[in-house]
Amino acid sequence: MDNIGPISLWEHTSEEQAAQSAALPDEVLDVAIIGGGYTGLSTALHTAEKGLSAHVFEANHIGFGGSGRNVGLVNAAAWLPPEKIQNILGPVYGDRFIRQFSDGPQYVFDLIERYQIRCEPTKTGTLHVAHSAKGLKDLQARFGQWQRLGEPVDLLSAEETADMVGSERFFGALLDHRAGTINPMSYCRGLARAASAAGAKISTGVRVQELKQIGDLWQVTTSSGLVRAKAVVLGTNAYTDDLWPGLQNIFHTIHYLQVSSASLGSRADKILPARQGLWDTGKIMFSLRKDMDNRLIIGTMGRAFGTAQQGLTQRWAQKMLKAMFPDLGAVSIAEVWHGKIAMTPDHLPALYQLASGLWTPIGYNGRGIATGTLFGQAMAEVLTGKDPATLPLPITTPRPAPLRGLTQQMYDMAFSAKQLWKAM
Repeated sequence: MDNIGPISLWEHTSEEQAAQSAALPDEVLDVAIIGGGYTGLSTALHTAEKGLSAHVFEANHIGFGGSGRNVGLVNAAAWLPPEKIQNILGPVYGDRFIRQFSDGPQYVFDLIERYQIRCEPTKTGTLHVAHSAKGLKDLQARFGQWQRLGEPVDLLSAEETADMVGSERFFGALLDHRAGTINPMSYCRGLARAASAAGAKISTGVRVQELKQIGDLWQVTTSSGLVRAKAVVLGTNAYTDDLWPGLQNIFHTIHYLQVSSASLGSRADKILPARQGLWDTGKIMFSLRKDMDNRLIIGTMGRAFGTAQQGLTQRWAQKMLKAMFPDLGAVSIAEVWHGKIAMTPDHLPALYQLASGLWTPIGYNGRGIATGTLFGQAMAEVLTGKDPATLPLPITTPRPAPLRGLTQQMYDMAFSAKQLWKAM
């Protein structure tokens, strides 16, 4: 992956324009923010609104990482069901996390409305579909837990699911009314626009090369010069490099590919007619959604191989779409891309204070839109004096993910093998 040409469908269909790059600051910043994705831009927006001087440093362009390659599902909570979250985090943080992250999609949609971000938002929910009878049992258990918490989640029969998806391949689904979809790059650029209007500065094409604490300040060495700041927030998530030693070793890097069809016009009207995005219960998950131009976007865990015209990934997408929608006919593939997901061993995000005045929210496990937005808000509150003990997660110490290298190799092999099998 590089920064030549569009990184995904979302980049060239975005209604929001790319941010203009600002010069490096001469004054000491209240907060230097590394990474121009959801976390960094939300931190910049919320800190600037609180009166802090904030500056974002992005090595490529806004949304270059996972934010611009995202599926665009604005999902609530986490991958894990509520009871597992409570077992891991305990009653205080567990309840707090579930409550705040259940409201996460609404917070995102409120920001979209407040700043008039042009990102094609839909608020018709998302579908977690059962790929098997075993998957349906998992969804039934999740439904019971959400129902006990009073959350607006419905359990759908196979027939109801077929009506909502336009395919009879699934055994049922959970419809989460809290959730929805967006153009993820447009949302990212809209956050940048809002942050700039609030007074934050954004420098693109500027890579941070070193962080050094000197007295009460951080010296931030960039490819364009030195900057000093009272605090630093790392918002790089799955695109974390070796800037802070060992940080990239705390999660497993999962690649996630996506394939977009050309616009199908009225041929796609019966597929996801209310435009919910979906993902399935399979261990090697796949996703599907439809954008406002009636393009189908299908994805799965793994790297993209080949191009939109030829190669393994293009064949995989054609086979999958034909199996799900046998009456659809031939589908022209327009875009193929992939991005990276930071998967933590416990499948929950984390908040770390790496040193005095140095923070990072990290490990979003494929839930980057609401998670990054909420953590940006949380960082702003901490940097303006809020007690870290009131955060939705405890501040913990980074620990290396067990057998990281071997696990990532096994993941890559399994994902590639599944893609090859499905493409045959």
